[in-house]
Amino acid sequence: MAGHGENQVVVLMGVCGSGKTTIGHLLSQQTGWPFYDGDDFHPQANVEKMARGEALDDADRQPWLALLAGEMDKWLAAGSAILACSALKEAYRRILVGDRPQVRVVYLKGSKELIRQRLAARVHRYMPSTLLDSQFAALEEPAEALVVEVLTTPDAAVAQIRDALGG
Repeated sequence: MAGHGENQVVVLMGVCGSGKTTIGHLLSQQTGWPFYDGDDFHPQANVEKMARGEALDDADRQPWLALLAGEMDKWLAAGSAILACSALKEAYRRILVGDRPQVRVVYLKGSKELIRQRLAARVHRYMPSTLLDSQFAALEEPAEALVVEVLTTPDAAVAQIRDALGG
């Protein structure tokens, strides 16, 4: 699927409820690339903080982002992969992308109203929907990313991503 046959990591970013996990699993099924959920890499202290309804701060996120960046190097050495990670701030994306031209950021964009409706219909492991406002407050829309509106179906979003990535 990569344009020139090179390994790549696709980072699916966006607020909670934007479809990162659903679209990531679907993209993984269609490409055969492994899918990783950034949430699975959080240290226990971060998980507990979010479970209490407290938003993580930059200091909480630094070791987590550094860990993800290291994992991405391993994935790139082995092939291609897909990572779901909120990556709401430009500073976070700089850590993840670094000097890796093989990392493509895909911004799953939706209005707060749409995302709130989606969150009302599901229960996340430890991310209460009450943190949605803090997510939108922290969100810095990326200047350099493939933007996919999540008003469509997950299948349509995946097709748009695959077209943009060259297959």
